[in-house]
Amino acid sequence: MPFLLSTQRLLHTAVQTAAAALLVPSIASAATTPDPFYEYTDSTPLADIAPGTVLKSRTISVYVAGLKTSYKATQIVYRSTDAQQRAAANVTTIFSPSCTTASACPNKNKVVSYQSFYDSLNPEDSPSRAFAGGKRLPDLLPAVETALFGSYVKNGYTVIVTDTEGQKANFAAGPEYGYNTLDAIRAAFNSPQIGLSGNAKVALMGYSGGAIATEWAAELAPTYAPDVNTKLIGATFGGVLVNPEHNLTYIEGAPIWGGVMPMAVIGVSRSYGIDIQKYLTPRGIEVYNRIQKASIAYVLGQYSKVTWKDLVVPEYQDRRKLLEYVNAVNKVVMGTGGTPTIPLQIGQGTGGIWEGTQPSPIWGKGDGVMLAGDVRTLARQYCAKGVKIQHKEYGTSHFLTIANWLPAATAWIDDRFAGKPVPNNCASIAPGNPLDLLEYQP
Repeated sequence: MPFLLSTQRLLHTAVQTAAAALLVPSIASAATTPDPFYEYTDSTPLADIAPGTVLKSRTISVYVAGLKTSYKATQIVYRSTDAQQRAAANVTTIFSPSCTTASACPNKNKVVSYQSFYDSLNPEDSPSRAFAGGKRLPDLLPAVETALFGSYVKNGYTVIVTDTEGQKANFAAGPEYGYNTLDAIRAAFNSPQIGLSGNAKVALMGYSGGAIATEWAAELAPTYAPDVNTKLIGATFGGVLVNPEHNLTYIEGAPIWGGVMPMAVIGVSRSYGIDIQKYLTPRGIEVYNRIQKASIAYVLGQYSKVTWKDLVVPEYQDRRKLLEYVNAVNKVVMGTGGTPTIPLQIGQGTGGIWEGTQPSPIWGKGDGVMLAGDVRTLARQYCAKGVKIQHKEYGTSHFLTIANWLPAATAWIDDRFAGKPVPNNCASIAPGNPLDLLEYQP
């Protein structure tokens, strides 16, 4: 069974899959028949329903890379909140052990909320679709992620894997990722089918796009979901998108990661109701039409020569002149939503040149897509507010840093469940980049 494969083998597969994605032409995704399970159709307005309420659920046979396994999982449609603070329905997939007594499942009340890096502008690429039998190319990405959480499933933990981008696939909208993650945890505790104890503890875990959801959940939990915050024991994340405005300048024109720039612009614009098309050049419209429903699997390596100036009309070459953009991008800077009250473990690569991304003359080194200096500053800000943090930089690129981060992350989570002392190297974290918000310049 795929969940029983070794971590090393699956990590090797993950790197191979990511590399293969670079060779995939930018093609339209296959047509998919809508699944009515994902639609909320009851008469009660979602705004009248508490966040985390279970709206409906089903049991599925789990598919990995299109192959049916012997594992079962529960999928839940639940009430959550979008980036504009509107009530929304979202979906999570929960792996829980089957047992008749607590002694038969000693790890059931150890909960790992694993946030996927499925990174897409198309909701059909979400983990829930893949686990329910998806056979699209992007479904391979959740498949290889079994390396990151499969051992917890095997060992009888309860594992939550949520469609963190919501059912409109609002890529890069960090707060929405956080709301969806926290409300999925609420839904797991609210579901009699899952059967968690009220005293169960939860660890958050995610890399890259999954780090967006993990970090935002940690910083939003004290105010948005204090009930969940009392259950959290820590969050570990790596490859971190702290300030998207900085990252746009870092990856613009990069041979592998350049296409993430227009993806993020589309995702954040869509999240906050911006009609970005009215600001685009003919070339910008062409790129928009090609990737507005694309997975990152169809974008990596495809847009190395696309820049902001190619996409946007002359009067907005300086992004600070575009008020809607300034307002939106400032809302997705980590650390602006609150301060975690739980310990954090953070891993970040600095070897982006391995993937062809040169260090930024302004923001310094990164892993090819994420900036190490931004991550250091975020960590130092939280340290100054009393958060215990273990921070480590690796000299590897984004694709490869995950292999360094994962063993440390799993060991760190195991120690949190075991109640061991929390490691803290705040005093040795070097200074990073300023994280000042973008100022509108009319």
